[in-house]
Amino acid sequence: MSRRAEKSPEVVAIVAVAKNGVIGARGGLPWRISGDLKRFKALTMGKPLILGRRTFESLPRALPGRELVVVTREPRFLAPGAHVARSPGEALAVAREIARNSDAKEICVGGGAEIYRALLEATDRIELTEIDLNPEGDAFLPPFDPVEWRETGRVLTQRGPKDEADYAFVTLERRRDRPEI
Repeated sequence: MSRRAEKSPEVVAIVAVAKNGVIGARGGLPWRISGDLKRFKALTMGKPLILGRRTFESLPRALPGRELVVVTREPRFLAPGAHVARSPGEALAVAREIARNSDAKEICVGGGAEIYRALLEATDRIELTEIDLNPEGDAFLPPFDPVEWRETGRVLTQRGPKDEADYAFVTLERRRDRPEI
């Protein structure tokens, strides 16, 4: 068995955030950025995707081509077309099993704010879409220590005909080489 095959799948948080830290409003996105939605689909296709219950409920249907793991504390909650986990740790264990069985190299985390916060320590990479807006919202990206992360990619994109703002795709990778202080 190769070393890569033995390695646990990488945990990747995928999030769009406005300049003021907003990631959501009233159970949805406070913007329409077609390029971001296409990127989310491309990054998550064929991989296990962890979502909080409210994020899952905001979707029009279970996302095709991905095995969803929905985190909820509600004991009677059922998620048609998805796995249900009662804690972020259980969700990660379920997603790892799905990844192992499907040979997926990554586990994706798709929000919301509580799920990003709970799984930040387990996250290896953040695929961030920086939205050039300051919308009103009620969900915010949890703070993370910039010393723990290094930017390894940035693609600036101008607003297209189906976009409400300019945006940038940014890749952040957890620093593994940081010396102890």
